[in-house]
Amino acid sequence: MYHTLNYKIGAVFSIFLAGVFGVCLPIFGLKSDSKFFLFVKAFAAGVILATGFVHILPDAIDSLTSPCIGENPPWGDFPVTELVAMAAAILTMLTESFASGYLNRSRLENEAKALPVSIGGDNEEQSDTTVSAPTHASIGHSHGFLLISQDDHVDPRKRILTQILELGIVVHSVIIGISLGVSPSVSAIKPLVAAITFHQLFEGFGLGSCISEAKFKASKTWVMVGFFSLTAPLGIVIGICVSGSYDENSPASLLVSGFLNAASAGILIYMALVDLASPLLLHHERQTTFTIQLLSSVSFISGSALMSLLAIWA
Repeated sequence: MYHTLNYKIGAVFSIFLAGVFGVCLPIFGLKSDSKFFLFVKAFAAGVILATGFVHILPDAIDSLTSPCIGENPPWGDFPVTELVAMAAAILTMLTESFASGYLNRSRLENEAKALPVSIGGDNEEQSDTTVSAPTHASIGHSHGFLLISQDDHVDPRKRILTQILELGIVVHSVIIGISLGVSPSVSAIKPLVAAITFHQLFEGFGLGSCISEAKFKASKTWVMVGFFSLTAPLGIVIGICVSGSYDENSPASLLVSGFLNAASAGILIYMALVDLASPLLLHHERQTTFTIQLLSSVSFISGSALMSLLAIWA
């Protein structure tokens, strides 16, 4: 028991440092307007996609189809895991849609109130002044007034997406931390420590690239960095504290972890494909040269491949 505790305490610090380094590198070490950062974002999108498909969703399926739940669960043979993942993806899309719509309508109202209104024609200059409607280009372009805050020139939608992404990541981080914390033997802990350390490093890299692009205030950035970096170590500490009474194969534990993992998988898969990979690989303004398009695709595939390899160990 004492020997395993030493490994678990060491895991708390190594996983914490890996998370901090991974999430901080894109935020403080890379310029968000560089071509290299474009490849980093493509790599991060691949990492997050593999996290959802290869790491989290199979764990959720294993939990919710485990014989420990019972031979006849309430849902029978219905693929409830996939349903929960799909529902989480749809909920993420609707949250993004309604939040973005609300922000854009509020921006329109504020812009309309700020416009000078002229009634009557004493002033020839005012009477000749016309206000043109925003073009499609001005709405979609990175400097369009509908989507960009005048204070910090950042699309608020990116901030919403980054916070949803972090939520999906940290739920899984707590669960894998608990699984390490309750592990009973050194032989089981050693490969888990190495795998989860790299897991947090790559996931932090993906999240950090999104935080960097969202350009939060310094205080909010540090809160998000700390929140991500501490969740897996916190899960380990919780696992250590409850290891004497916690049974990860009990029906209640399997149901809770299964449903949470399924929801996390749905969130991450949706965001990796729709919000991260699609703008990089499918939008024509990103494909300025064939070389950039090719390197972005290679980075995306590399991120998903490396993260998938970690599934061999954890």
